[in-house]
Formats: sequence, structure tokens, C-alpha cells
Amino acid sequence: PPVRGETGGGGQKTFRTLLAVPAAATDREERDGEERLAVTDSQPPADTASPVERGIFWSRELEEQVPPGFAAEEAAAWLSAARAARVASLERGGCGRSSNRLARLSDGSRACVRYGINPEQIQGEALSYHLAGVLGMQERLPPMVLALVEARGRQWEPVREELRGSHWAEGAVVSLTRWVDNLTAVVAPAPWGAEAGAGRRLQPLSAGELVGLSPSQLVELVQWSDLILFDYLTANFDRLVSNLFSLQWDPRVMRRATSNLLRAPDGGLVFMDNEAGLVHGYRLLSMWDPYNEPLLRSVCVFREGTVRRVAELHRRRSAAAELRRRYRAREPLWARLGFLSERQAELLQARVDFVHRHIAHCRAQ
Repeated sequence: PPVRGETGGGGQKTFRTLLAVPAAATDREERDGEERLAVTDSQPPADTASPVERGIFWSRELEEQVPPGFAAEEAAAWLSAARAARVASLERGGCGRSSNRLARLSDGSRACVRYGINPEQIQGEALSYHLAGVLGMQERLPPMVLALVEARGRQWEPVREELRGSHWAEGAVVSLTRWVDNLTAVVAPAPWGAEAGAGRRLQPLSAGELVGLSPSQLVELVQWSDLILFDYLTANFDRLVSNLFSLQWDPRVMRRATSNLLRAPDGGLVFMDNEAGLVHGYRLLSMWDPYNEPLLRSVCVFREGTVRRVAELHRRRSAAAELRRRYRAREPLWARLGFLSERQAELLQARVDFVHRHIAHCRAQ
């Protein structure tokens, strides 16, 4: 059944996906793969009936069927309106932890206001949102803007009494994420779902088996390939990885809803609640990378635009610089939370480089 906003709903039937779990590539294979990756137009044209082109790319026809998500112009308009609007009311429930609130804004829209347990969670939410923009997948994330809690300020004055009961600190930075109606829960497709739940190693499936899948199933797989790559780069453990971790005591967890992932009525996936990314996640790499890395290796079909962006960030070694540029240009309160530390910036680039090598290895296969 459809549910409101960020709460979970009924699961969806699982289905098969095209995966590959290659063995560790040799240095020679990686170099060969990188050289081939740069020459994509020299291959013969793909069969238009196939969902995969040139071995590792989702077909253009299939990508055109992916729901558009939150269009850039629409997101920019909402962000501008949210910054200017006053908070008319604050309500409990529907937005995650008890410290968060559902805000009704003076322009008639609603937003989830997230108050982090500590500032790094709000920083992770903001930086993950803008990294998605660098990667060309921001349309999958609801528009998000930062706000400064000031009980006597213009924005918060109508809810001064509610703020007293919230125990939010004066001057704290919170995030406002656009509320989205009629979202439903998402169950991971097999083999992440059924096969992982049975304790089996992820196995590759042939491109021929994809032909039998419905268009809606294939369209969802395109979005999953971006999601897994995004969660690896941000080291986000609070989505599919947390479900995989729970397999040790709950063998059926992969058949249940995936954390912080919902589906819009048009079939588009919505990447919710990314506060574990980049900052908090980078502090816990030793615990969660044994799950995040195999997930990345399980995917060997990608959106071509995503591959191009990763290749450019790898070539220029500019992942942190591009993120910082976008963050500073689009978020007026960025300085209140600061940016990645030098060590975190190095980790981001190292993860981009790892993804690039993995893609090159997939191509070499």
C-alpha cells in the first residue's frame, strides 16, 4: 500500500538482475581495461533489443525510460522557496528519529527537518546531496537545504513555542528535505535479496537473461546500479549494507524493505536520508567496507553518464575539489558545517579511483 513521506510500506516482488562478481583483477588487466574504457565509440552498434550496450552500459533506450526524478529546475525552485518561507508549524512523526520534525512552510509545502545527533550527520546529508550532483544523479535525492535554528529569527518565529519543546540548540544547523507523498517500500532485487538471504555468494547472470525481464524491472535495475556506486563512494552503511549486516541474525532480512530507499508512484527510486555518508561513514570504514566493497563488485553494468563522470574525477583527481566547488556555490550555510577534512578528501578520491578500476575491470572481462 502507498505510504506517506518516509515511512515504510508493503514490499515489492523481487526479480533477477545482471550482475558479475569478477575475481580480483591483475594490474595488467586493470591497465588494459582503463585503456579500453577511454575508447567507447569504436565498438560496433548494439542490438537495439538488448538492454546492454558495449558490454557494460545500460542501453540508451532503457535509460530514456527511467523516471526523471526531481528535475534540476524543480529542485532549484523548491530550494529557493524553502529558504525564503517561514516555518508555520512543526509536527512529530513521519521523519525518522524522534528529534526530527515535519514542517509545514508558509508557502504551503512541507519538509522533513532533521536535527542530527551531532553536526557531522547534517554535514554528511548535505555533502552527499551535492556529491550526487557532481555524479549526475541528484535527481534521485529529494531537494535538501540547510537552515539555521534561530527562535527569534524570521523563519522560525511562528513556531517559537514548538522549538522550546524540541530541545534543539539555538544556532544549530538543520536540514530541510522536501516532503514527498505516496512513496512505497522497496525490497532488494535478487540476488541481493533472495540469494543473499539464503547465504549464497552473488553470482553473475548473462545478458540474455535480462531480455525476459519486464521494462519496469529493467528500469529499476538502472537505478540500483547508480545507488550501489553512490553508497560505495559515500561509504553509506545505512541502506542495503545495514540489511546485509543483519543477515547474521535475521536470514530473511533481505526479503524486507531496504532501509532509506523508497519508490515514487512513477517507479523512480528515491535515495532518502543520506546522513551516514562521507563523514560518519568514513570513520567506520573498517566495519562496513567488508559489505560495501562486495556490493560494488557485484555490479558490472552502469549508466554511461555515471562512468564518464567517474572517469573524469579519476583523471583529474578532482573529486573533493568538484564537491567543494558545488557545495560552496549552492549552499549559503556551508561554512557553518565546514567541508571534508584533508584525510576525508583523500578517502573520497581513493574511492573514486577504486570505482574507476572496477569499471575498467568489468570492461576487460
